[in-house]
Amino acid sequence: MSVFDFHARLVPGGDGRLLQAMDRAGIDRAAVSAGGLIGLDELSVQITYGGRVETPADNSAVAQACERSGGRLLPFYFADPRRDVDAYRKEAEHFRGLEISPAVHGFRLDEPAVAELVAIAAAMRHPVYVVTTGRPGCRPADLARLAFEFPQAVLVWGHCGHTGLEMAGLAELAPLSNVVAELSGCLTVTARTAIDRLGAGRVLFGTEFPLQHPAVELAKCAALGLEPADRDRVLRTNACRLLGEDTTW
Repeated sequence: MSVFDFHARLVPGGDGRLLQAMDRAGIDRAAVSAGGLIGLDELSVQITYGGRVETPADNSAVAQACERSGGRLLPFYFADPRRDVDAYRKEAEHFRGLEISPAVHGFRLDEPAVAELVAIAAAMRHPVYVVTTGRPGCRPADLARLAFEFPQAVLVWGHCGHTGLEMAGLAELAPLSNVVAELSGCLTVTARTAIDRLGAGRVLFGTEFPLQHPAVELAKCAALGLEPADRDRVLRTNACRLLGEDTTW
């Protein structure tokens, strides 16, 4: 079965390593965002206590690597809402989606610049990838309010939250049909619950490469015991639909 990884990270010059990992795991395509902006020790602190990094994402390098990939890699623009609104507006046509990260850039989801970015993404038909945290303004309820405010935008809830066991967040987001859950990093029980509550048509396979080995996420999906049609939705066709890709490959 063909596989589309909806969330991997790419550092400058790292496309060869990513493509090799995809080949070994049997993953055909991947949506990629810039990586390497923050060390893992620092990120773990910011997830809990807040803070932001000033290192800019190398979105140009991501776009160039995707051009070299022959269609296997699709670029997402990784935006800092506090400085990248105009840049994303100018460059959006060269990308397939948008990522914003409260944990990395230290913003709240109710800031006006976030609304500006989401409005641009909606106009471009770009899905918006967001990982919520437990801090005020960055929680699943805040993502739910953003989804309600922008029903024309597709918001992808990365990792099904930041704890691996975000059941309350699933309950809050399930009624919003424009919210889609991405499974990388969450527990098997959370992945199963996401499919039960949202339906297989609103769930995406992702790896969070290079932080997670692709084989781990593939094994997790295999352990869910999905019917073939639902497994194909999660592993491939949902991503194709959101990104405007042909589903016949």
